[in-house]
Amino acid sequence: MKINAIITAGGTGSRFGTKNKLLEKVYDKEIIRYTIDAFDKSNVDEIIICSHLSIIDELKEMFKDYNKVKITEGGATRQQSVYNGLLYDICDYVVIHDGARPMISTDIINHCIEMVKDVKALTVATKTIDTIKEVEHGKIIKTIDRAKLYNTQTPQAFEYNLIKKAHEKLIEQNFTDDAGMLETLGQTVYILDGSYKNIKITTQTDIEIAKIFLQNYSSN
Repeated sequence: MKINAIITAGGTGSRFGTKNKLLEKVYDKEIIRYTIDAFDKSNVDEIIICSHLSIIDELKEMFKDYNKVKITEGGATRQQSVYNGLLYDICDYVVIHDGARPMISTDIINHCIEMVKDVKALTVATKTIDTIKEVEHGKIIKTIDRAKLYNTQTPQAFEYNLIKKAHEKLIEQNFTDDAGMLETLGQTVYILDGSYKNIKITTQTDIEIAKIFLQNYSSN
């Protein structure tokens, strides 16, 4: 049984600034390296980084001594990048994760691997703690019951053939969430409780938050 990880690194990080956010350093270690190190210690067999062309050479140099890591070119969208990763290598199960979520733990990754063997499709998520309002034209329409709401994160894990077929059926779309593709096709996706620390680095402010979490961070 083979377990692959697909790490999305195909974006330009336009909301972050001029430098690619994945190469930003926190305590002398790049954001993408924190992410890959967590997966490298996990039970995945291969790590496929789907990289933006502008940083692909830097990533190849950075991870040249990582036996599990393979690097391929990403696509114009996240969906295309993931599909490129799916085509890169066949496996039994695949764990898909945003390269810009460096606070992911190896424990959560391994829990994904064990759970997906039973349920075939899952996403890590956290229970919504804020009160959510539906708004139109600046006016609150209603308050949504948060008891049933979760904030979706990654990793998301799937039976390989199941998610590959979903990508093939929805190839002309622009999904930013692989679990959402299966939901659209009527497939059941399960929840694995995640961590509120597992934020996605999007802006410079997120780097300051990451510094707090990563100061004494262990990916075990």
